[in-house]
Amino acid sequence: MKLSSPFVFIGVVVIGTFLSAGDATAADHERCLATALYWEAKTEEDKGMTAVASVIVNRVGHDEFPDSICAVVKQGGEEPPCQFSFWCDGKSDAPEIGSDGWERAKEIAGDTLQKIPLDVTKGALFFHAEGLETPWILQREKTVEIGGHIFYR
Repeated sequence: MKLSSPFVFIGVVVIGTFLSAGDATAADHERCLATALYWEAKTEEDKGMTAVASVIVNRVGHDEFPDSICAVVKQGGEEPPCQFSFWCDGKSDAPEIGSDGWERAKEIAGDTLQKIPLDVTKGALFFHAEGLETPWILQREKTVEIGGHIFYR
């Protein structure tokens, strides 16, 4: 199910929708999501990590993005430009196994994929760290600031 606009979609998503593309298993998608949460928000509180998960889930539900968790996380390939900088920075994507950040990322990814997630970003499709200039050309609507990130749709 694709949504035609980037608005909050609480209670209308079937979890299997996040997992539809290719040969990836539910465990693969959970790992893709956990890895993105770890690298994009490992120093954030749980709400900040959940906000990044919301953006990824919102993208899955939007016509302009791929239709699975792993495809959204890996969009753009391993060479810049890509959607998530950790994916194409040329560095290892392996998390620090057993670290607090990795354990929380796995827990939040699992929770996100096992139940209908609450979108704490108000429909955001984009985010960037505070202190950075807005990294895109198009004007976007700011929805919320959570932790060290600013979210937009």
